[in-house]
Amino acid sequence: MTTPTPNQDSHPEGSTGGPSNPALVGKHVPAWSSAKEGCVLILRGYTLRTGLVVASVVGTLLSLVNEGATLSSGHIDVSSWLRIATNYVVPFLVSSIGYLSPFRKHRGRRSVPR
Repeated sequence: MTTPTPNQDSHPEGSTGGPSNPALVGKHVPAWSSAKEGCVLILRGYTLRTGLVVASVVGTLLSLVNEGATLSSGHIDVSSWLRIATNYVVPFLVSSIGYLSPFRKHRGRRSVPR
C-alpha cells in the first residue's frame, strides 16, 4: 500500500501547505494579495498550529529572560503581564506571516526603467 503524497503544485518546496486548523486540514492555503486577506487567513486558523508552536517556545524563552526576576520575586503587576503577553503575540504573528508569505500573489508592479 502506498501513502498518498500531498499535492505540491501550489506550495513551496518541501511544504505540505496545509492549514493549521484541524477543521481545515486537507485544504490548500489560498493565495492572498492584501494585508486584509492575510489577516483573514490568520483569523480563520490557517496558521494556528505553526503559530502556537513557535509562540509557545519563543514566548516562554523571552518571558523567562525578560521577566524572570519579576516572576520569581512574585511582585508582578499589570504592565508585566502585558509584556509577557506581548512575548507570545509577536512570535505568533511573525511566524504566521512567514507561513503565509509563500502564498502571496503580488499585485502588478510598475517596472522601473533602467
